Amino acid sequence: IGSASLGVRAEPRDDVAIISLSAGSRASAVFTRNAFCAAPVTVAREHLAGAAPRYLLVNAGNANAGTGTRGLADARSCCEALATRAGCTP
Repeated sequence: IGSASLGVRAEPRDDVAIISLSAGSRASAVFTRNAFCAAPVTVAREHLAGAAPRYLLVNAGNANAGTGTRGLADARSCCEALATRAGCTP
């Protein structure tokens, strides 16, 4: 588990966490039932429907809702960047 400040909030504080999971780990989640959900929720649903996750990327301090296609692209980009650094697939 690691955390860092990416500058999402004005005051300095850790606003992102990365949690490493052992190979073969299983994960489940409870998501909102709201049809209008934030982009990271959509991306997380997609990822959990596929292969077993190796990492969880969690951000705090920003709702990320109502961002449309740009938000989806940003959420996917964050996952791709983490996967590249970790040497796994997003």
